[in-house]
Amino acid sequence: MKRNNYITWDEYFMGVANLSALRSKDESSQVGACIVNQKNHIIGIGYNGLPNGCSDDEFPWEREGDFLTTKYAYVVHAEANAILNASVNLDNSRIYVTLFPCNECAKLIIQSGIKEVIYLEDKYNESDICFASRRLFNSAGVKLRQLTDYEVKVSGHERAK
Repeated sequence: MKRNNYITWDEYFMGVANLSALRSKDESSQVGACIVNQKNHIIGIGYNGLPNGCSDDEFPWEREGDFLTTKYAYVVHAEANAILNASVNLDNSRIYVTLFPCNECAKLIIQSGIKEVIYLEDKYNESDICFASRRLFNSAGVKLRQLTDYEVKVSGHERAK
């Protein structure tokens, strides 16, 4: 008999995004992304971190201070890494992200042909950056959907996220 309590596609792909986020060296924000095509095949994954070849120990991870002494000047966002790591065309795909995308990532998502953004957290909802993202996504016809009842399920155990 078929098992009934298996995870949904949304839970599966957000789980991959969450697992990817665990690779981040950023103490304050671990963000992961997973891009999926129309056949539910994973075609790109990423997390927030420094560019290839740059040492995690040689660059700052601080959130506050002068621009050049913070992480913001150097870290590549999870969405950008997932797009850059993709091995195929991204037209009509969807991206699962653990945090709602910033305006810079929104532009990359739109330009790459992704048509749906499924996100988990939206903790910067009231920021100008997220306002700009939503405006861009709405203008480009990119569907937005927040997973509100997402649970992490591991080895038959459930833990609310």
